[in-house]
Amino acid sequence: MGKEKLHINIVVIGHVDSGKSTTTGHLIYKCGGIDKRTIEKFEKEAAEMGKGSFKYAWVLDKLKAERERGITIDISLWKFETSKYYVTIIDAPGHRDFIKNMITGTSQADCAVLIVAAGVGEFEAGISKNGQTREHALLAYTLGVKQLIVGINKMDSTEPNYSQKRYEEIVKEVSTYIKKIGYNPDTVAFVPISGWNGDNMLEPSPNMTWFKGWKINRKDGSASGTTLLEALDAIQPPTRPTDKPLRLPLQDVYKIGGIGTVPVGRVETGILKPGMVVTFAPVNVTTEVKSVEMHHEALTEALPGDNVGFNVKNVSVKDIRRGNVAGDSRNDPPQEAAGFTSQVIILNHPGQISAGYAPVLDCHTAHIACKFAELKEKIDRRSGKKLEDNPKSLKSGDAAIVDMIPGKPMCVESFSEYPPLGRFAVRDMRQTVAVGVIKGVEKKAATSAGLSQLDGSDTPYGSWSSPPPPSIYPSVRPQPPTGRYPGGLARPALLGQRKKSSFVQYYLYNAKTQQRAPQVKDSMIIERR
Repeated sequence: MGKEKLHINIVVIGHVDSGKSTTTGHLIYKCGGIDKRTIEKFEKEAAEMGKGSFKYAWVLDKLKAERERGITIDISLWKFETSKYYVTIIDAPGHRDFIKNMITGTSQADCAVLIVAAGVGEFEAGISKNGQTREHALLAYTLGVKQLIVGINKMDSTEPNYSQKRYEEIVKEVSTYIKKIGYNPDTVAFVPISGWNGDNMLEPSPNMTWFKGWKINRKDGSASGTTLLEALDAIQPPTRPTDKPLRLPLQDVYKIGGIGTVPVGRVETGILKPGMVVTFAPVNVTTEVKSVEMHHEALTEALPGDNVGFNVKNVSVKDIRRGNVAGDSRNDPPQEAAGFTSQVIILNHPGQISAGYAPVLDCHTAHIACKFAELKEKIDRRSGKKLEDNPKSLKSGDAAIVDMIPGKPMCVESFSEYPPLGRFAVRDMRQTVAVGVIKGVEKKAATSAGLSQLDGSDTPYGSWSSPPPPSIYPSVRPQPPTGRYPGGLARPALLGQRKKSSFVQYYLYNAKTQQRAPQVKDSMIIERR
């Protein structure tokens, strides 16, 4: 068995009629997870409906229709393989919640594939002020998708067909505007294709012998090729942030008979292991992880990108919920945000937005109303340069630095430290009206008056009864026998509060050496006061 291929995620963007569905359908059809039987069924239906000239888009339309009707489709249908990668299409084109999914989506795209139509008048429509081409590319860049491939589609419908002049004209124009957004055109593969005919999709096209291939230059070397598939192979593999502290936004919390409480979510950064002591923010609940599972298999560790369920002891389903974030209680544990400063781009809002506006923010798995407390400055949406201090209001197309205050307890992070927890969509009137990235977070202190004196005051270890008194919440492990560590002291450190209780974590200390005892993991107890 060879080494398993890496998984990467792509997002396909572009104007409505650029041929995204046909192109995506072609890749899935030729390299993907659709079995022969499904394709035959689709082809038969297409013929019956008079769409005999079977189109690849039909594959995608059928899958989408089934998904819209709530029929769960095996997700493998949205995958295909290249020689190097397993590629997942995060959000097939045309989906209603496209922007929201791009931001809160369970997976972040490693690369965006921008499809532009080369047909007469089509390119101009897509790239015009009202077209979605610019908006989608800007969104992708703002949300941290730093790799881009441009597919110049419908080369079979240029005048004349497969026109080199038209291709070069479009490359020039697209290069200019992606550069304004922040992409470096030298690192972008421009591929002339026909998603419908298959030109330059998987094999070099005999219709464009003038095309000598694409070439990209990056800091760590260059790549070249002819087809769209080769361009996908040249995507740089993502570095998954295992070295950062743990962040795991909860998607759901289940109560499973005989097992207990099982939170479920995707590891965004860091590593989750059984035996770890985790803190959930903003509720400030701390407990030990008993086991970690993915697809019903026990894991010794879960890494970024893994969707897992993990069993926690002595925490009720009422204590934690979707939108909470789990982190390592000993390594930069997550905290409630009192407020945060964001860079926001207003996409489509019919009126003016001023201080006091309180729409719903979708950030990771949390959906919480947040108030635009102060509009600090209006900025140029591409360069980030300041245009105006303390603007009175914002309208569609504006970008600004805004101070925001959550209406309910919420855990977010700055985009630079934890990207998946630092980007958000702003929803109002049932649509996405803005997107933003978080520049800085003001954390809410977990301590409160009258409790801080606990820190540093030692409690003789033997003063605990065994088993621990019911006031201990949760008893992370049964207390070890008193005589096991002579001269042991339990040193409390305040973890935080919830409702009227404070949580105090006791570490075992060796009185002689004043060092924390190595057995601290075995003897960690959390007390509820």
